[in-house]
Amino acid sequence: MSEQNSFLVFSGTNTRYLAEKICQSLGCPLGNLLVTRFSDGEFSVSYEESIRGRDVFLVQSTFPNSDNLMELLLMIDAAKRASARHIIAVIPYFGWARQDRKDKPRVSIGAKLVADMLSVAGIDRVITMDLHADQIQGFFNVPVDHLYASGVILPYLQGLKLKDMVIASPDVGGSKRANTYAKYLGCPLVLCNKTRARANVVESLQIIGDVKGKNVIIVDDMVDTAGTITKAADIMIESGALSVRACASHCVMSGPASERVQNSSIEEIVFTDSIPYTNRCSKVKQLSVKDMFAETIRRVVHNESISSQYLV
Repeated sequence: MSEQNSFLVFSGTNTRYLAEKICQSLGCPLGNLLVTRFSDGEFSVSYEESIRGRDVFLVQSTFPNSDNLMELLLMIDAAKRASARHIIAVIPYFGWARQDRKDKPRVSIGAKLVADMLSVAGIDRVITMDLHADQIQGFFNVPVDHLYASGVILPYLQGLKLKDMVIASPDVGGSKRANTYAKYLGCPLVLCNKTRARANVVESLQIIGDVKGKNVIIVDDMVDTAGTITKAADIMIESGALSVRACASHCVMSGPASERVQNSSIEEIVFTDSIPYTNRCSKVKQLSVKDMFAETIRRVVHNESISSQYLV
């Protein structure tokens, strides 16, 4: 079997835009998958070509709503029943990742539940990017290739050629990521101390570090309602920062996020295209991770190391 015929790439409905770009980078066609929807909201998937004995890569981010996760589970089950050799779930954005621990009594650990469902469905490997918490890799009993958006974001930040640059973390939890960016770019690190009134609502925020006369880059893994990141930007400008930009791996941008970013002190906010963004905001820029995922797929097919893909 030739290399071109040894693997196939398929996509779920809402991640097709990225899967097509990955296939273009790989130089292969996107596999033919049919999703049939019923009037009550139920749906089924079927492969319209033989996948027997093939390595099957299923590209699907599991962002809300839950149909995206259910679609991926059905794709995995159908591939297993169609005698695929290996089933690799390519999940650029792994949803439910914020539920990675019991942070109060009587709550679920959603990330572990999703990992269990994917495993029971029949995956042999996971390729994902910038999990909300690194330890989620341990929720799986199959190999996890954990990629980092820094591979596309850091070159972009270097290309800005900003003087007096400072990297900032919007909360203490993201300090490790921000420190990695600061070390690579050779610039200082600033932290934000955040307390929440409840989910998605910031009660107070203080800046730890000096931003006066600096060009600040806020680094995060995802932006949901944009409450924290816009509040941090406004406080930094009030504290004397020359400019504030932001970058994050995943463009969740739900609810009032686009309006908040548009009306904030943020000059530009940079994401990857792991999640489709349709509510356009002039300050939002998306960088594609198609080549990074395509190269990882190629290396998995050839049993090659992927560690050289990491900038930091």
